[in-house]
Amino acid sequence: MRNGEIRIRDAGICYRLYREKVSTLKEAVVQRFRHLRSAEMFWALRHVTLAVQPGESIALVGHNGSGKSTLLKMVAGVLQPNEGAVEVAGRISPMIELGAGFDPELTGRDNIYLNGALLGFSRKQMEAKFDGIVAFAELADFIDMPIKNYSSGMYARLGFAIAQDVEPQILIIDEVLAVGDERFQAKCMARIRDFRSAGVTFCYVSHSFDSARQLCPRAAVLHHGRLAFDGPVEQAWERYRQLQLGPAPGPHIQTG
Repeated sequence: MRNGEIRIRDAGICYRLYREKVSTLKEAVVQRFRHLRSAEMFWALRHVTLAVQPGESIALVGHNGSGKSTLLKMVAGVLQPNEGAVEVAGRISPMIELGAGFDPELTGRDNIYLNGALLGFSRKQMEAKFDGIVAFAELADFIDMPIKNYSSGMYARLGFAIAQDVEPQILIIDEVLAVGDERFQAKCMARIRDFRSAGVTFCYVSHSFDSARQLCPRAAVLHHGRLAFDGPVEQAWERYRQLQLGPAPGPHIQTG
């Protein structure tokens, strides 16, 4: 595989659902094995096959709960598939959840070094990047404040500033560009275009057709955990709207 390439083959992720209520520890112990036998398996994703070539930009589209964020977490390595296979080559810079990887008790400064370590960078390497990250986030006056006191917009700015300055080969963003003022959103869009020009692979979850169309010529539509369409972004949005108007299928649940 080449750096920046993503291969998803017949992948699925499921969770156990327990319907019986347990009110005491004794009941939990006594019913443990019966629970295991009677648990239902909910498939958040099932039979998803998708290939993204190095330098491609793809939007993931679908209603809330369709599996978009689950798919991104699978690509980022946060979740492992229960079936099928996921192969990813290259350094990934994920912005999947607002503030993911941040310690709210630490300052913005400490969280920059913490996130850098999680992404495989040494403290010395992050020291070289520090001023650029702070300048991009526009948080110089607040960088030594505990981030539990940050607004959601400040969280997003710091998170994106770190993600954009760690030399990713794959950039993953889950709707977080919707947070922050219009000027900072435009700044983030411009930085993503720079990444695209440099050949960085880009996966983007969005409910905004305009932003998806600006950034991604291709889109994949997820519907109740299944891949419903993969192709040009305009056609993908038409398919998304059709699925919204149609009857919703039942969830993929099996008793196990």
